[in-house]
Amino acid sequence: MQFLSRRAAVLGLTAVGLSACVGGGRGPVGVAQAEAAPRPVPNAGFDAWVAGYRTRAAARGVPGDVIDEAMGFAGYLPEVIEKDRNQTEFTRTLEDYLAIAAKPERVSLGQQKLRQYGGVLGQIAARYGVEAHVVAAVWGLESFFGTRRGVVPVVSALATLAYDGRRGAFFESQLTAALKIIANGDVSARGMTGSWAGAMGHTQFIPTSYLAFAVDFTGDGRRDIWSEDPTDALASTAAYLARSGWQHGLPWGGEVRLPAGFNPALLGRGKGKSATEWSDLGVGAAGGGAVPAGGSIIAPKGVGGPAFLLTQNFNVILRYNNAESYAIGVGHLSDRLLGRPAVQADWGPDASGLTMADRQELQRALTAAGYDTGGSDGVMGAKTRAAIIAYQQASGLAVTGEPSLELLRRLR
Repeated sequence: MQFLSRRAAVLGLTAVGLSACVGGGRGPVGVAQAEAAPRPVPNAGFDAWVAGYRTRAAARGVPGDVIDEAMGFAGYLPEVIEKDRNQTEFTRTLEDYLAIAAKPERVSLGQQKLRQYGGVLGQIAARYGVEAHVVAAVWGLESFFGTRRGVVPVVSALATLAYDGRRGAFFESQLTAALKIIANGDVSARGMTGSWAGAMGHTQFIPTSYLAFAVDFTGDGRRDIWSEDPTDALASTAAYLARSGWQHGLPWGGEVRLPAGFNPALLGRGKGKSATEWSDLGVGAAGGGAVPAGGSIIAPKGVGGPAFLLTQNFNVILRYNNAESYAIGVGHLSDRLLGRPAVQADWGPDASGLTMADRQELQRALTAAGYDTGGSDGVMGAKTRAAIIAYQQASGLAVTGEPSLELLRRLR
C-alpha cells in the first residue's frame, strides 16, 4: 500500500488488509466478506470539477475515449470523504500490530497459499531475487491473501478525493495515472476496484506505483492485479522490492537477545554495526546463536523488552510502505510463514497495566458476560472498546471505553 500519509499502516491498518480484523473486528478473519460498494450521490460541484478535469486529463495525454468512458460514470462518493477525514486516531503498539499481522488465522492461510502458489512464487523469486515468503507476507498484510482486495470504484474514489481538495493534487495525479492504466488495456474503468484511497489489487498498488512497477508475469498482455489469479500482483510486488534494492539471501532482520547491561545508546535506526560487532557486544539471536547479519537494533519498550535487528532489506520494505511497524510486520509474518516462532521476549504490561494475557482474559470475560468482543486476541480494537462501553453503561460505571486492571478485577 504505497501511498500518501502512512497513518493507516502506523495504526496497524492497511487499506483493506488489516482494517477488517483488528481487535475483535468485523467478522471471521481470513474469510472473504461481502462488501458493498459505496453509492454515488448527486453533487453539482463535483460534476463541474469533472468537466474541468477532462480538459486537464486530455492535456496530460489521456485518450479522449478513455476520459469519456471513465469519467462518464464517475460519481461523488461521500463515504470516501468520511473515511478520509475520520481515520482512527489512537496509535497501536508494535505488540498489538504484530499480534494482528501474524495472528494464527493469517499464518495458517499464508502457509496454505505458499503451498498453493509455491511454483509461481518460486519462478518469481528466480526472476526478481525476492524470496517467496517475503512476497507472500506483503500479500497477507495488504489484502489477507486476496480475500479483501476492495470493491470501491477507484476512478470515482480518486475523483471524489481530488475534488474534495484536502490532498487534491496528489489524488488528481493518481486519477490521471488510473486513466492511463485503463488506456493501456490492463483493466476496464468499471473493473478497476480497490480501497477507498485508490489502492488496488492483491498487494494494494496505487496507480502511480502500478505504472512504475507492475509487470505482466503471465504473458497474457495485461498487468492484471485485480483478478482471482494473484500471479501478476505477486510478481509486481517482487519487481517493486527488487528495484528498490532487495538483496537476495539477506534476512530482513529478526528478534535478538540483548545482554545484561547493554548500553541503550546503541539502539536506534542509523546506528548499525556488523554481525561480528554485535556478537562482540554480547548480542545474539533470540533463539540462540549469532545474529544473522549486520544492521541496526531497536527495542520499542527498552532494553528489557523485545529487540529487533533491522538490515538493509528492512529499509527496502519501508520503500513499499514507510511505516516501521508495517515493515517489521512484513518481516515477522514472513518468518512465521516459514514456521519460525512468535516474538519470544516478554512485552510486559501496556500503558493501562495490562499484559497480553490480561487483555485476552478481559475479552473472554466481557464476552461471557454478554458483551461480545469478537474474539480474544488481546488487541483492544473498536469492537472490544464498544463492549467495554456497553458493560460500563449497564453497570452504572463511568463510561470510558478503556481497559483497566480495575475493570478486569470487577469482571472476575
